[in-house]
Amino acid sequence: MKAGARTLHVAEPPAAYLPRPPIVVDCSAICGILFDEPWRAQAMERLSGKTLYAPYLLHHEVVSVTLKKQRQNWPRESIASALDDYIQYQIELRDTDAPAQFALALRYKLSAYDAAYLWLAAELRAPLATFDETLAVAAKTHLASLP
Repeated sequence: MKAGARTLHVAEPPAAYLPRPPIVVDCSAICGILFDEPWRAQAMERLSGKTLYAPYLLHHEVVSVTLKKQRQNWPRESIASALDDYIQYQIELRDTDAPAQFALALRYKLSAYDAAYLWLAAELRAPLATFDETLAVAAKTHLASLP
C-alpha cells in the first residue's frame, strides 16, 4: 500500500439484524392467513421476513371479515384464534392522504379502501400484496409509473 493510502472497513450486523424489506399488505392477504384460506401458503411465503404496512382501515376490514365468518357459522375457537393471531402480527399502520387516495380511486376505478392500500404502497415505494385482481392491476400500473 502507498503511504497515506487508507482501507475502507465496513462492519455489518448479523443478517437477523438487517432491516426487513417493506411490503404493504391488504385485507385479502392477511385474512387468507388468519382464516386458513386455500391461498394461505402463498401469502405466508410472500410476506415472510418482510416488515408489514397497512392503512389504519385494516383493523376495520379484518373485523368485517371476522363478522362474515361468524355469520357463516365458523367455530368460535377459529374466530377467536384468528383475532388473536392478527393482534400478534406486527403490522405498521399508517394514515393516508385523503385527497390523493380519492384521486387514485377515481383514476383506477377502485374503492376508497383499495385506493388507501395503493396510496400507501406508492408513498413507501413498497410492493403491495393483494389477492384482489383489480387492485393488483392498478398497483402494477401505478407503482411502475413512479419516479
